[in-house]
Amino acid sequence: MTVKSVEKKEKNLVEMKIEVGAEVFTAAVDKAFRRSAAKMNVPGFRKGKAPRKIIESMYGQGFFYQDAVNDSWQDAYDKAVESEGLEPVERPDVEVEELGADGYTFIARVHVYPEVEIGEYKGLSAYAPPAEVTDAEIGAEVERMRERNASLVTAERAAQMGDTVILDYEGFLDGTPFEGGKGEKQTLELGSGRFIPGFEEKVAGGKAGDEPDIDITFPEDYHAEHLAGKPVVFKCKIHEVKEKILPEADDEFAKDISEFDTLDAYKESVRGRILQAREREAQNAFENALLQKIIPTLKSDIPEAMIQQQLDNILSDFSHSLRQRGMNVQQYMQITGTDESALIAQFRPQAENHTKCSLIFDKIVQLENLKLDDGELDAEYKRLAEMYTIKEDEARKSIPEKSLTHDLLALKASKLITETAVKLDKPEEAKEEPKPKKPAAKKKAATADAGEKPVKPAAKKKPAPKAAKKPEEEN
Repeated sequence: MTVKSVEKKEKNLVEMKIEVGAEVFTAAVDKAFRRSAAKMNVPGFRKGKAPRKIIESMYGQGFFYQDAVNDSWQDAYDKAVESEGLEPVERPDVEVEELGADGYTFIARVHVYPEVEIGEYKGLSAYAPPAEVTDAEIGAEVERMRERNASLVTAERAAQMGDTVILDYEGFLDGTPFEGGKGEKQTLELGSGRFIPGFEEKVAGGKAGDEPDIDITFPEDYHAEHLAGKPVVFKCKIHEVKEKILPEADDEFAKDISEFDTLDAYKESVRGRILQAREREAQNAFENALLQKIIPTLKSDIPEAMIQQQLDNILSDFSHSLRQRGMNVQQYMQITGTDESALIAQFRPQAENHTKCSLIFDKIVQLENLKLDDGELDAEYKRLAEMYTIKEDEARKSIPEKSLTHDLLALKASKLITETAVKLDKPEEAKEEPKPKKPAAKKKAATADAGEKPVKPAAKKKPAPKAAKKPEEEN
């Protein structure tokens, strides 16, 4: 491999001309021949047994060249990047310029990590919100656990909101049953909001054995257009009414749901758990407030690819969160009346903020010459393995050492920012603009969105150059 030229373009775009010589290319062509020839049927030869010269005489001398390029360009590119000391932030755009029996030359265009300048990052000040837990919050958690451990008992009375009913129903539109409007022995908690608005309230008051007809109108924005805004009748039969019985909040209850012997001890554990979460939230808010003071001092020509990678990560996390709630992105967009472009616009400011924070951390690591302590990387692999209940070797295979080292150093940079900062006990007041003595034209105020904690861009696979078309292989 020989780097013929390196040219820096605008916005951190680098264009490299790389030459792959005859020795490497010949070996790549041989490899491509052995892989492809085994699948080919050539008249007069058993499958996979035709000599290379015969195949090339039929399809051309360069028949295996493109496969050879696909097999060899990546290694040549990686060596060129290393030799030139470049740090790409995206997949390269690769274009073969010259190709022949003696090798080939290709152009690789890629955006590299930008130059970064930042202002002061030590000795800053920001409001640190207090981490507090109220008795009402502890009481709410106890009530939540009572609800979770409630039992349902058959009630010989009319159903009330909060009760659970077992019922059959069938919906009719203009006297005709409509699709999806029928259910048998369905369990419905009145007040849960599972059914269309008004249905559950009208079931309340019914007893076991009752067969009420419920007149109701679908919402105008209902997802099924043929039902949206339409009045319908649900013919129902109530089989059973069940009342929710909550356990008493006492010491026995605490023993049943926890390792504690008394309700007071359980409440203290709840207080400690909530307080720990609040302290993390407060620390994150403090860190973000400090970062928002550093971001305006950031000077860097940020490649769009870096922002796009962060955006891809955020959208992936969002999609995963929706799946955990039994929904996908398409359903979310349908329910919220949004589209893909609006969704991207919604998350782009967050992606931009994350990218800027990541650049700030990297710059601080460089300026402060931050390093990992002996054993720190091993300890983190061990912690991750325990957290995900996998073997440490599996953790090392899943998370590249370079990536984990980067994350740990970013944490050190974040810690340096916060530990050298001053915590204010009340929010900083916005500075008022001096009022002009004479009437002046109004200027639009610039606003900045508060950012979240930064995340590291995920690495992407690099594409092979576009393959040239060649005759189809025979089966």
